[in-house]
Amino acid sequence: MSPINVAFSTLAFPQSSLAAAAAFGRDSGYEGIELRLIDGELIDAAMSAGARADVRRTLAKAGLPVVAVDSSIRLTGDDPGPALRTFLELASDWESPLVRVFGGALPDDGDARIAAMKTAAGVLEAALPAAERLGVRIGVETHDSFSASATVGELLALVKHDRIGAVWDSHHPHRMGETPAQVYQNLDGRVLLAQVKDALRAPDRADGWQLVLLGEGEVPVREMLATLMGHAYLGSVSVEWEKRWHPEIEAAELALPQHLSLLRTWLDESSEVA
Repeated sequence: MSPINVAFSTLAFPQSSLAAAAAFGRDSGYEGIELRLIDGELIDAAMSAGARADVRRTLAKAGLPVVAVDSSIRLTGDDPGPALRTFLELASDWESPLVRVFGGALPDDGDARIAAMKTAAGVLEAALPAAERLGVRIGVETHDSFSASATVGELLALVKHDRIGAVWDSHHPHRMGETPAQVYQNLDGRVLLAQVKDALRAPDRADGWQLVLLGEGEVPVREMLATLMGHAYLGSVSVEWEKRWHPEIEAAELALPQHLSLLRTWLDESSEVA
């Protein structure tokens, strides 16, 4: 049996309270929760102390540990440092080991790109004292201009610290033509969270892809899990069912149990091989 915990993102519940989302996930057999939406809304870094306490009580009642607190912070954006420090405090308050951030936009021009990468690294370095004090890590997701793990790897090479790592989203590196083995190598083993989703090419859609139930698309999630298990990964795997951004996909009540069942099968298979 696999030692890896399977969590789910609250992106799957854009019209539910945090309490209802957590209860459904727990009752379905999930072992952790990734916080992106709270009561259907993106997390507000400026929430009051009372609102923070309400979230903490809700999570304690559900009995689900938080695997990550997901921000919308972009490291190449305008002064992301204060928001990042606030999210580190939120994560600590909610006993989460991780804050997810995005890299943001990178210019195509060589010198401007180098400067933007150094800016992103500087934001991470400036946040390290707070991250160490609070016992929270920062994970840069394979997303936006950093969709390729090779790009995230460039950034991680500039900030070599165990508090800084990557959130491996299964879909985006695949879009960029990278295999799971290449992703793991590019990230230098610094994977702090594995997010899984499946998709099919859809030329008629603006982004060129349609999210589908696990195993019905072309994203190599099974190979991703085998790669992680082969390197003794002990972090969480989180189902990122993006109902918030894609209202046309199946309801969480159908998708989350389907994902969990198949993930458990694949993880057990990979555990036996490893």
